[in-house]
Amino acid sequence: MDLFEYQARDIFEKHGVPVLGGVVATTPQEAREGAEKLGGGTVVVKAQVKTGGRGKAGGVKLAHSPEEAEAKAAEILGMDIKGHTVHRVMIAQGAKIAEEYYFSILLDRANRNYLAMCSVEGGVEIEQLAVERPEALAKVAVDPLTGIDEAKAAEIVDAAGFADDIKGKVAATIQTLWTVFKNEDATLVEVNPLVKTSDGAIIALDGKVSLDENASEVRHPDHEALEDKAATDPLEAKAKANNLNYVKLDGEVGIIGNGAGLVMSTLDVVAYAGEKHGGVKPANFLDIGGGANAEVMANGLDVILGDEQVKAVFVNVFGGITACDEVAKGIVGALDLLGDHATKPLVVRLDGNNVDLGREILATRNHPLVTLADTMDGGADLAAAKAAAPAA
Repeated sequence: MDLFEYQARDIFEKHGVPVLGGVVATTPQEAREGAEKLGGGTVVVKAQVKTGGRGKAGGVKLAHSPEEAEAKAAEILGMDIKGHTVHRVMIAQGAKIAEEYYFSILLDRANRNYLAMCSVEGGVEIEQLAVERPEALAKVAVDPLTGIDEAKAAEIVDAAGFADDIKGKVAATIQTLWTVFKNEDATLVEVNPLVKTSDGAIIALDGKVSLDENASEVRHPDHEALEDKAATDPLEAKAKANNLNYVKLDGEVGIIGNGAGLVMSTLDVVAYAGEKHGGVKPANFLDIGGGANAEVMANGLDVILGDEQVKAVFVNVFGGITACDEVAKGIVGALDLLGDHATKPLVVRLDGNNVDLGREILATRNHPLVTLADTMDGGADLAAAKAAAPAA
């Protein structure tokens, strides 16, 4: 779960990371009141959207009075920034910046550990810096068992090339940011810029935090309040309510499989097959899991058939713990429940445990929308062809 900047700021403050005051506003009037609350001086009005490039898009503006903050907020609220509509702004306390730095700690899946990245050149597009001047971005592996202790923080600031007079303060802030990462079960904590003010203080001026949702229910029930439910795709919300592993994509072929590896392979096969049929693409990732039953299968199919972009569905199941007859019962049950609302063709490839019984159930039901496929490649090709076919 990605957080808004104001939510990241609040979490930083909770753990003792040095931050400046900030107030969230959803109207120009609230922006004015927020600026007054922060002392009536210079503030920054910042669009709260979960994307980069806000400054270039005009979503970050300086205001020197509450009246100006109100006017700037009126300009920003309602803006479209890379497809994200601005519904709220943060009124952030101004700072006299002497230097800007960059720091992040993230989950490094490829190497099965954590990675700290740090630079004395912050406030810029870090991806561009990493490509054009990679030597300016220090990358330091972090052992999950030890984390960022005093020694590791010193290693990071040394690698980044901080001046001796500021190393200690930056290292201390990095250790506190590690506390945020660890205690909140984050997958990313990024500060850009991390600044030194004119009086020598180190401040996290802008923050980005991504939380591991797998930890939320048990260890962090308070994280639920951070979710932006208004912006959540309704299909993803419906899938989550049914405990389905679902991610919506921009395509036309709905995908259902059991096991993340099989589903990812199915996405690749469908994308390849789609090139021959007008460029149709997978519409989603949906893993019904290794022990799914008929109810889970029906819930998954209900979610996918509710996607207006989906023109055809490919069910690709290898029966193990999930028996093929249970999958077949789920398909039949879902189609019977949906009745006339089910109008999209389904291509079903079953293999493995109880495959003959599963195919027999589908053949006996003989639903006009269901076509059986013998192979994964054949099923993907058939589903892509049906998605590309003109509507009847």
